[in-house]
Amino acid sequence: MFSIFKRKSAKPDTNMIQDGVVTPETLTKDLVSESLSSPQVSTEKPTESPLIITTAVSASEKANDKKPGFLGKLWQSMSRTRERLGSGLKSLLTGKRTLDANTRDELETLLLTADIGLDTTDALLEQLSRVKLKEGEDLLSALAQLLIAMLNEAQQRPQIVPENTPRVILMVGVNGVGKTTSIAKLAHHFLADHKKILLAAGDTFRAAAVEQIKTWGDRHNVPVISQGQGSDAASVLYDALQAAQARKVDVMIGDTAGRLHTQGHLMDELKKIRRVMNKLDTTAPHEIWLVIDATTGQNALNQAKEFNAAIGLTGIILTKLDGTAKGGIVLSLSQQLGIPIRYIGIGEQAEDLRPFDAQGFVYALLGIEQP
Repeated sequence: MFSIFKRKSAKPDTNMIQDGVVTPETLTKDLVSESLSSPQVSTEKPTESPLIITTAVSASEKANDKKPGFLGKLWQSMSRTRERLGSGLKSLLTGKRTLDANTRDELETLLLTADIGLDTTDALLEQLSRVKLKEGEDLLSALAQLLIAMLNEAQQRPQIVPENTPRVILMVGVNGVGKTTSIAKLAHHFLADHKKILLAAGDTFRAAAVEQIKTWGDRHNVPVISQGQGSDAASVLYDALQAAQARKVDVMIGDTAGRLHTQGHLMDELKKIRRVMNKLDTTAPHEIWLVIDATTGQNALNQAKEFNAAIGLTGIILTKLDGTAKGGIVLSLSQQLGIPIRYIGIGEQAEDLRPFDAQGFVYALLGIEQP
C-alpha cells in the first residue's frame, strides 16, 4: 500500500511551488492515487471487522452508487449503516401520516440498530410524534427533516478565523483513530485553498507520528516544527506557534499524543498546552478538534464528553465512516453535545476527508435519493 507520507524518487516540479505553497494541480496529481496509511510508520490498530448483512439492493441504491464524486462515495460508504436500518424503515414510514404505538416501537428498534443511541432516539420519537405533516409529506420525509435540523443546529457554531495571526488548530483524540493521518489530509485541503501552513509534531510519545508528519511536510514543502521523542509537547507547540507568527502563516495544525479520555494526567497535559500557547496568543488554540473513529459507536460519545469537559472542543472529525455500521453516532454527538462535525472521512485518499454536509449525510443514512 502506498502512502502520501512515502516519498517518490522524482523531485517535485519547482515551477509548481510558489512561496512555499504547493498548488492544487501538484497535490491532486500526487495524492489522488495514494492512500494515507503507511506500513513503514503506522502503528495504529486495525479497525474492527465490519458486520456483514445481506439485503436486496433497490434501483435507487444502484443509481446512487453510480453517482460521481464525493456524494456518490458517501452513499456507498453509508451502506453498512443503511443496511442496519434496512428496507424496514422505508416500508414502515413511507406513506404513513401518524406515529401509532406499534410504529413507534418498530421505529425505535430500527434507530437503535444504527447506533443512534437511546437518548437521541427518544428525542427524535418525541419530536416526530408532535410534527404536523405538510401536504404530500409522510413520516419518512418528516424524519429526514428532523435529522437535518438536528445536525444543522450543532453546525451553526462558527469556526474561528482570526485576522493577522495564524489560525491555530489543535488535534486531539485517543490512540488509533487516524489523528496524524487526518492532519495530513487537512493540510492537503488548506494547501489546495492556497493557504500557507505550518505543522507541529506534538505527538512526542510515538516516534512514527513525528516521522509521518515530517516526511509529508518535506515532500510538500511545508515546514514542520518538532523535537526529539519524549520531549515536552507543550514546548513543541510553543515553538511552533512562535515560528508560525514569525513566518506569517495562515494556518498552524498541531498534533498531540493519543490518550484515553480516562487518563486524567494526560488530559491535564492538554490543559498545559493551552496555557503555554496563551503566553504567545491569548486566543490560541482557536480550534480544538477531536478525531473520532466511527467504528467505536457509542463509546465515541463518551470520548467526546470527556475531552469536551477537559479542554473544550470546537469541532469533531469523524473518520472511518466507510468501515462501520454505526454511522448513527453522528446524530448522538450533535444532539447530546451540540459540537459540530467539521469533517468526515470515508476513505484513505486525501479527497476522502471532506467538510460535513448534514443533508447529504441524512439522505445517505436513510436511503433517500438526492434531489
